[in-house]
Amino acid sequence: MGILKRVKHVVLADLHDIIDKCEDPIRMTKQYIRELEEQLEQAQQALAQQFVLEQKYERLIADAKEMIEKRARQAKLAVEKNEEPIAKMALQEKIAYEKKVELYTQQYNTLKEKTTILTEKVKQLYETYEQLKLKQMQLMTRFYVAETMKQMDEAIASFRYDHIVKGFARMEEKVMLLEAEAKARSVIQTMPPQSFDAEVEQQLKQLKGE
Repeated sequence: MGILKRVKHVVLADLHDIIDKCEDPIRMTKQYIRELEEQLEQAQQALAQQFVLEQKYERLIADAKEMIEKRARQAKLAVEKNEEPIAKMALQEKIAYEKKVELYTQQYNTLKEKTTILTEKVKQLYETYEQLKLKQMQLMTRFYVAETMKQMDEAIASFRYDHIVKGFARMEEKVMLLEAEAKARSVIQTMPPQSFDAEVEQQLKQLKGE
């Protein structure tokens, strides 16, 4: 393996290690929730704009229909008064408004379909948001429990009491030795002093030839 490839692997390993340490589960889930909240807000604003557009088209269609009725009355009145040019102008405008109503209605229906789709998307997004909020609470609980257990395991692992137990054993041996020495001294002190008077007298008689 070339040195550059080895360096690359080392750098990547370090980067992955840094990223893993930075990816705190609680902090990351909070960030994901914030991102979802931003998307939800944008979706709600888009939906509000859709409703505004629908209202505008409803107004345009209503106004155009009103003009159709108005021009129809004008054309009828002009015919009754034998004013054919005015009747034709009124009918032309009436037909133009009818075309507008047709166009507005098509655009309005397309807009309503998109509004329905967007409404469903917003609903799904909100349901996902609520589910993830609940899951976040569960993850936080599991995370803190796991962290507590980890700290406890580390604390237990850090306890080094073997040398303390061995130290106590050595101290016990010393105390037992001191007790043995004290007992020995006591025994020696209570022993009656040895006397060789009888043997001395006997050997003295032998020397005298008695």
